[in-house]
Amino acid sequence: MDFPVSLAARVRELARVRADEPAYLVDNRTLDWRGYDQAADRLARALLALRLPNGATVAVWVPDGPAFHIAFQATERAGLVCLGLGARCGERELAHLLRLSGARTLLSAPSMSGVDTSERVESLRSQGVEIDTHLITHGDAFVHDPITQDGQDTPLAKPEALEGAGLAANETSLFNTTSGTTGLPKIVIHDQLRWFHFHRFAAEIGHFRDDDVFMSALPAPFGFGLWTQHFSPTLLGVPTVLQRRFNAATAIEAMRRHQVTVLGAVSTQFILMLESGGFDHADGLALRSLFTGGEAVPEKRARAFEEATGAYVLQFYGSNETGAVSATRPEDPPEKRLTTAGRPIPEMQLRLFDTQGHDVTTSGAGQPAVKGPVVSVGYFGAPEATAELIRPDGWVMLGDLIELDDEGYLRVVGRTDDIIIRGGKNLSAAAIEEIVSTHPSVALAAAIGIPDAVFGERAAAYVELRPNTSLDLDELKQFLEREEIARELWPEALVLLEALPHNVGGKIAKSALREDAQTRFGTGLDADTAAHARAASRREAAE
Repeated sequence: MDFPVSLAARVRELARVRADEPAYLVDNRTLDWRGYDQAADRLARALLALRLPNGATVAVWVPDGPAFHIAFQATERAGLVCLGLGARCGERELAHLLRLSGARTLLSAPSMSGVDTSERVESLRSQGVEIDTHLITHGDAFVHDPITQDGQDTPLAKPEALEGAGLAANETSLFNTTSGTTGLPKIVIHDQLRWFHFHRFAAEIGHFRDDDVFMSALPAPFGFGLWTQHFSPTLLGVPTVLQRRFNAATAIEAMRRHQVTVLGAVSTQFILMLESGGFDHADGLALRSLFTGGEAVPEKRARAFEEATGAYVLQFYGSNETGAVSATRPEDPPEKRLTTAGRPIPEMQLRLFDTQGHDVTTSGAGQPAVKGPVVSVGYFGAPEATAELIRPDGWVMLGDLIELDDEGYLRVVGRTDDIIIRGGKNLSAAAIEEIVSTHPSVALAAAIGIPDAVFGERAAAYVELRPNTSLDLDELKQFLEREEIARELWPEALVLLEALPHNVGGKIAKSALREDAQTRFGTGLDADTAAHARAASRREAAE
């Protein structure tokens, strides 16, 4: 596969050969390739008029939709680095990321999540955050939507200023923030070339075609959203259906209306689609594949999705920092496709390490690390974090614990930071979530460790129930006993929430659950639950 010199060059080509064909569809608006190219050029000229140094960082804070893609194209064309900010980024995160990245130019919508962005900029400035210029792009940033600065139309550089200003594919073009599920987010350094290689992997694995229609239910500034919205569809030259905010029912309606063939969604989102009842009749769907991942993919729900839609559920295993490591394929046996993360991608060298950093690859279990064409060079402005991410010998670490079976299929058994340590025994939160999710009343489940004075931690299940159902801890345990689930994986506390919290990447926000647990359980289980748990432990010991 031949790569273009840059994504901007590819968009310019499509503006010539497929000018009137859709690039992005959202609600009732369509952005064709000509309009995409013109809008990106106009916004790039607004940035060039600021006379920023080549390679300077521009923070982009716009809602999900076409505006981000136009802005990312514009920064690339102006020779600048885009700092992609999540739509729900709070003031604390904004201040941290602007300072860390050195971005002194902010491009935003007039308001974000009900907050006036001009007022937010003044608040940030009062805290010492250096924002020299605040550009506001209105609407979806289409070519006729205004771009203002201080309430006035912003000046544009002459068209010839674009000549020779753009970034090449191998130059840093994006500061991609981590989702910030714990602590403040870090900034991962990206160039376009790694995403071109990622697309090459995806096109081969997913059997992409030149008549595909993509739909991405994910936030664009983050890794999963980037390849399913910004890179792969453009490199293929096919349209992408977007949502301004994820809604299961309207997503399914849009899939039918636009005959979507490739869908990108995290596990939580496709489960919500199933729960909505929108797939009760699969008539009118053209879907061939769902790419999912980013968190544990529950087998029964994935199987139900395939049965309801006729599409293959596929996934990449990897991270923002490493890119793709392994993938499942349509031709994999169903039991492998739905219960593993597939086989490692040949071009991505894989090694496994133990907790002391020793290579234990031959054992088939450990913490993975990779080298290959889609790995990042680390974190911007965080040398200590980069040193933890990338070993001195160049292997880029992931935060998971994995196993490789005899046929080379990879299975994630937990995270190094998502292990519940009960009385010195490591319990996988992912495994607990999987078994709790099999209860017929459970729509979504998340497991965390809660503090306990006796055992250090115990497992708590946070659960979102299906409509018109109920569940208590005793009922859950009786169910798990009937299913012959190992007792060590039984939750010892159950919390029912109307809706589980999600982070900006669409995953369940475990940091919010841990904060709730601190309030709810304090330094240990309540007296009655603790006594019950100690009695259960004595029974376990006797057995």
